Amino acid sequence: MDETREIPQEAAKKGWLSKLKDGLLKTSSKLGDGISSLLHKRKLDAAALEELEEVLIQADMGAQVASQMVASLAKERFNKEVSDSEVRTFLADQVSSILEPIARPLELDASKKPHVILVVGVNGSGKTTTIGKMAAQFAKSGKRVRVAAGDTFRAAAVDQLDVWAGRAGVAIVRPESATTDPASLLYDALSLSQREGDDVLLVDTAGRLHNKTDLMAELDKMVRVLKKLDASAPHACLLVLDATVGQNAHAQVELFAKVANVTGLVVTKLDGTAKAGVVVSLSQRYGLPIHLIGVGEKLEDLQPFTATSFAKGLLGID
Repeated sequence: MDETREIPQEAAKKGWLSKLKDGLLKTSSKLGDGISSLLHKRKLDAAALEELEEVLIQADMGAQVASQMVASLAKERFNKEVSDSEVRTFLADQVSSILEPIARPLELDASKKPHVILVVGVNGSGKTTTIGKMAAQFAKSGKRVRVAAGDTFRAAAVDQLDVWAGRAGVAIVRPESATTDPASLLYDALSLSQREGDDVLLVDTAGRLHNKTDLMAELDKMVRVLKKLDASAPHACLLVLDATVGQNAHAQVELFAKVANVTGLVVTKLDGTAKAGVVVSLSQRYGLPIHLIGVGEKLEDLQPFTATSFAKGLLGID
């Protein structure tokens, strides 16, 4: 075994786990404080269980998930003395079992060149930054990457993606002006990507919601254009969700599931919210894979989603 490689990888893993725990601190503190206060010198009676359910709902786990977890806890420990650490450990195990089926890495199909990833989400969700980080990480792993600035109406988004492309050393196809048709840009991007032998093409899209009909028509047109060049494209459609919006994330999933064939989720800004429990309710309700989560602005702050690590961070367990 090459120990010179193993040590840095292990250190990187520990660093990420520590950052994940810190990122989830707002939620885990809220949950921990709520659990500690309701169990202070008290058995796990009906009133305590009702209060616990409310604590879980306030962390945006959703009423159905909260009810299920409390019912499972009651079955095991009803009317018994129980410590807050025991409750947090029990809940972490429940969360992990809910999340395990949807914690799946984003995999590239080597037979697709390029593997086209359409990235959707509302403006402000962290969509463009996520694309930049993904591009940098793919490039670092040796992939030939290109990004397409398909949110042609927002100059700031185009410029932001341009900066990330420069950092990552990847190619970018950007619009000549705000009047550039996103579908036309995407056609040019995929044509170029195919000629150049790219491994990955990451596509940014508009996230305007004031006119859902326009959004649906635009995304539909982009997909049709892709299929003219590759009938199997896009090969993935990722929805980027801002965790700070809490239960409003459900409405975004429902909307984009209608306007695009969403294949997986990326959850960002977990470090800025006390509502990280929404990840659990999203998993339970929609069953969509969660590929990546973000807990900061740096490149390494976007990492693959793992159920056990997230569950422990959510409940503040070392």
